[in-house]
Amino acid sequence: MKIAILSRDGTLYSCKRLREAAIQRGHLVEILDPLSCYMNINPAASSIHYKGRKLPHFDAVIPRIGTAITFYGTAALRQFEMLGSYPLNESVAIARARDKLRSMQLAGASGHRPACHGHCAFAG
Repeated sequence: MKIAILSRDGTLYSCKRLREAAIQRGHLVEILDPLSCYMNINPAASSIHYKGRKLPHFDAVIPRIGTAITFYGTAALRQFEMLGSYPLNESVAIARARDKLRSMQLAGASGHRPACHGHCAFAG
């Protein structure tokens, strides 16, 4: 299985361990910085490129996207999803988790009691 790990810093212990564990199980692994990825959006042949080269198809993608790059990181992950790669965590789930108000709205709509007990305000 070909696995991509999306991470800004491939030297982090968590990324190294994920890579080691996958290799021990016979998988091919590549750590990619999402900010070095760019998307070719074309109805005939969409693709994703990394540092000037077109990436091959990955069977799975493990996103390790920090809060500072949520918007672009989830966009890159979404492109992998659209190309048929299985994400460990879906881009929409990451985006929802990072949006605290949206998370509370979804929790309230499903019958769970939000932590702020329904009182939220914007002071701007």
